[in-house]
Amino acid sequence: MAGLSLYFEDGHDDLDDFGFDDYGSECDGIRITAFLDAGQDNLTPLGRLEKYAFSENVFNRQIVARGLLDVLREFSDNENDFISVMETVARMSEDGEPTVRAELMEQVPNIAMFLHESQPNFPAAFSRYLVPIVVHYLTDPNNQVRKTSQAALLVLLEQGLICKGDMETKVCPVLLDLTEPSSDDDYKIEAVAIMCKLVTMLSKETVEQLLQRFCELCSDARLFQVRKVCAANFGEFCSIVGRDATEKLLMSKFFDLCSDSLWGIRKACADCFMIVSNSTSPEVRRTKLSPLFSSLISDQSRWVRQAAFQSLGRFISTFANPSTTGLYFKEDGTLLETAKTAHQLTHSPPFSPTYFTSFISSVVYICESSLVQFHYRGDYQLGTALSTVGRSGAGPTARNNNNLPPTNNKNKETAQTDQNFNSFLYWRPPLADISQELEMLKGQGPRTEGEKKEVVVEDRKMSSLEPATCTQIQKVLDCLQPHMDDPDVQAQVQVLSAALKAAQLESQSEEEGESESQTPEDGKPDDESSQNRVITEGRQTPEPPTQQARDPAPTEEQKEAKNVIPQQLLDQYLSMTDPAQAQTVDTEIAKHCAFSLPGVALTLGRQNWHCLKDTYETLATDVQWKVRRTLAFSIHDLALILGDQLTAADLVPIFNGFLKDLDEVRIGVLKHLYDFLKLLHAENRREYLYQLQEFMVTDNSRNWRFRYQLAEQLILIMELYSHDDVYNYLRQIALTLCSDKVSEVRWISYQLVARELGLNFINELIVRFCHCPKWVGRQAFAFICQAIVEEDCMPMDQFAQHLLPSLLSLSLDPVANVRVLVAKAMRQSSTFLFRAGFNLNVTTHQHGIVY
Repeated sequence: MAGLSLYFEDGHDDLDDFGFDDYGSECDGIRITAFLDAGQDNLTPLGRLEKYAFSENVFNRQIVARGLLDVLREFSDNENDFISVMETVARMSEDGEPTVRAELMEQVPNIAMFLHESQPNFPAAFSRYLVPIVVHYLTDPNNQVRKTSQAALLVLLEQGLICKGDMETKVCPVLLDLTEPSSDDDYKIEAVAIMCKLVTMLSKETVEQLLQRFCELCSDARLFQVRKVCAANFGEFCSIVGRDATEKLLMSKFFDLCSDSLWGIRKACADCFMIVSNSTSPEVRRTKLSPLFSSLISDQSRWVRQAAFQSLGRFISTFANPSTTGLYFKEDGTLLETAKTAHQLTHSPPFSPTYFTSFISSVVYICESSLVQFHYRGDYQLGTALSTVGRSGAGPTARNNNNLPPTNNKNKETAQTDQNFNSFLYWRPPLADISQELEMLKGQGPRTEGEKKEVVVEDRKMSSLEPATCTQIQKVLDCLQPHMDDPDVQAQVQVLSAALKAAQLESQSEEEGESESQTPEDGKPDDESSQNRVITEGRQTPEPPTQQARDPAPTEEQKEAKNVIPQQLLDQYLSMTDPAQAQTVDTEIAKHCAFSLPGVALTLGRQNWHCLKDTYETLATDVQWKVRRTLAFSIHDLALILGDQLTAADLVPIFNGFLKDLDEVRIGVLKHLYDFLKLLHAENRREYLYQLQEFMVTDNSRNWRFRYQLAEQLILIMELYSHDDVYNYLRQIALTLCSDKVSEVRWISYQLVARELGLNFINELIVRFCHCPKWVGRQAFAFICQAIVEEDCMPMDQFAQHLLPSLLSLSLDPVANVRVLVAKAMRQSSTFLFRAGFNLNVTTHQHGIVY
């Protein structure tokens, strides 16, 4: 056998029997491998290992347990010696001293990882020798040993070192025995905790073996600690076993835990409510879990109410449906838009009369509510015009629909129309040109008798789109013209223009349809009387014009939001901004409301944004900067959810306020500045060019990370603006950052400068950096040149013409730091220039720099 060079050291003859009786724990680092030293006993290394592994001295046995990993490394080349060491380890696991057993268990994960990496026969060896030790120590009478074995078991599972067979045949049976009703209380509590931690790492089949026992433990009436552990980990079981098992077996237990007499158990249920909700069907979520959650929110314990309010937004987010919101999250957390299916678009036509009626009413309402500030400023003309719109007569007017076309289906044209509508996202604001779709609707096949009544009833709703309404919208547009400098007004003008165009197109199509139906067909008296009767009924129940114009049907909006989530949950969420809640529930309840608001907005959809608008504005003006900071970090996500029109109308003013807030709030805006600006229209986005310079000013000049984040965002923002805008507005900011006192800011700024290249800017770089009297500036020029080449920011021929001569001039710089970076840049540039076909010999310059 080859000698163990690691252990055979000279100079230990003075040790008493080569043991460690005279040495304390402070010598562990240098004496841990001394027990295999060659001595007078003439024993083999394995003999000495066994001698000290079962020595009467406890310290010797501890040292052997602590050094087992090194021993295995030395014996891993010989299979027989390796098996002998593993058998010694198995015998050591029966040591009567708890400290030895605990020391041995601490080494098991390291030994398992070593065997997994170096031994091809690892599965058999690990399963045969180490797994039984871990399982046996779960029932050890010593608390420290049990805790160590539990921690080791979790590590082994996280690393995937225990196979499925061992879990099912060795680990799970022990856990089931320890959780028997007759088991010791301490063992049962610990076994429940370890079982709940294991479920996240086990397969569904293995968890199903533990499910029945878990249900029994949830009803343990004697030990509240067991019920509390079950409540805290209830969500993990639900997410693994799936929807069917959750609703059939676990739901009743969850109701019992939510009504437990101990507030700690009810609080644990409130904490995991979202995970449980995700594992149920929408029907169960709405009919059973919603009332249950409402009972937790109104719990008598303040701690339960606090936990429930913190989970309220997350629970509401489980009601989100991508088919209705039009948005969904990818696995990496990216929020994306999803197209509507043909079925959904068939039942929700994008340009139905009802759609136009509600849309026009909403447009007038938005403009009136948003521009009320001009009325207070003295702009009475605008206020008068808006009031005129609100009082405009939009009541239904009878139209002559006495003669509908005969029944005759045109399948081809209908299919073509459906296809066009299917490619359109019906929930987006109708800003596109819809003339083609309306023309195809005119040519669509005639309707059946059952459809005639529906058409006439819808015509009554379309009566609000009279020429008078179009005239009033035009008046509003005229009044808005003097205020076009305001970005909010610009957004509203776009919405109004699209609405006006849609109303005009529809009015034209109606006039053409009426002219074609002036002469009724013969032999249709019954149809005429039936149609006239429906129209007459429509006259008898006109809609109130003032309310319809000034308020976009609040009752219908509430019903629409209620169809998404229960109204009680929405009311409870909106109450989180109530100052009384901060005193009776949680002082940070507003922060939790702000944190979950994007999820709630995603669930409700942009069509129900009006339900959250006031709450969002209240949070945006909260006195606590932590609340505003939370909103600032998520405003870009909310902008994606709401779309460009609502963003321009409602979020841009709040975004502008955040730009002037504390640095703690501004950093949230700055961190996602690019993500927000890219969602704005070009004209609105360009206004922020003037405000980027304000980010250079901070409350604390030592806050260099703020400037570093600005440089990172400017690199991304450059693609949103024209070359002239970048040169006029971003150039000076970039050059200032390149001269920052902090090196990290300068390095990231060099990459920013490399992307802003233009002929004038190149000349400014040469003057400002290459000819800088300070060596730091000349070093910056070399780094910029290197970044330009690496990032391929400009063609190599232009680089060789404009920048390379100046770079070569720095090869003789008196400062070594400059020459070193010049050498790196020249090496990089020479490679790229050679690939581009430039045969420039820079070897001589590099050689001169080195020497």
